[in-house]
Amino acid sequence: MAVYVDNAKHPFGRLLMCHMWADNREELFAMADHIGVQRKWFQRPAGLGVAGMDASWEHFDIAQSKRVLAVAAGAIETDKYGPSEHTARLKGDLKTIETIAQLRAKGFGASTRPADPKQGALL
Repeated sequence: MAVYVDNAKHPFGRLLMCHMWADNREELFAMADHIGVQRKWFQRPAGLGVAGMDASWEHFDIAQSKRVLAVAAGAIETDKYGPSEHTARLKGDLKTIETIAQLRAKGFGASTRPADPKQGALL
């Protein structure tokens, strides 16, 4: 089981946001609680019977300062394809997984800074 953060930097007011997700909801909530992200910011598909905002997959948008805390607490850093790869693996979508592998092989999605060698690869 693991928690992941991507290298996105989406503007939200004066903040830059990225995504945080996990292999299961309990682990995601535990990390959110640990780094001080309120559960009201949880995003999930509609109709799950869980409080939060509608989105296509379960995650939090977090500020870069919270990303630093998540990584320090053991979150695995990924590139911009991490969320797509995660949802494709959950669905068993081998075509998307292969496409992502090809894009990465061409150098797309790379982080703006070298990955910490202590961090593991996504899945």
